[in-house]
Amino acid sequence: MKSIANHIQTHADALNLRSKRNEILASNIVNSATPNFKARDIDFNKALQARMDVGPVNVSSERHFKFYTGSGDEAAQFRQSINPSVDGNTVELHVEQMQFSENVMRYQTSLEFLNRKFSGLMSAIKGE
Repeated sequence: MKSIANHIQTHADALNLRSKRNEILASNIVNSATPNFKARDIDFNKALQARMDVGPVNVSSERHFKFYTGSGDEAAQFRQSINPSVDGNTVELHVEQMQFSENVMRYQTSLEFLNRKFSGLMSAIKGE
């Protein structure tokens, strides 16, 4: 059973992080008119590396493989506003909507990858 979990873990982690990011971005959109609300977001790549317990490694030659090790941070960070508002709100609705749409598309892609992993495992179990 552990090998099956290892087989799908990356896609499951990606799906969980995409879901968490959707909640954060939706909160930003809902609070776009709330005075002094500060927009937040997570860096998906850093967060996924943290879940996988990996991070960048320096290499001393171009011929070396750039594998990853270490850890990252998946905490939500405050987003810098391009056009600050008078009421202190840092949400830029067009940016949040674009980020949300992109994240939803990537969520669906992660879900499709996970479904294909399960289909492959089911085919292997059935002997097809």
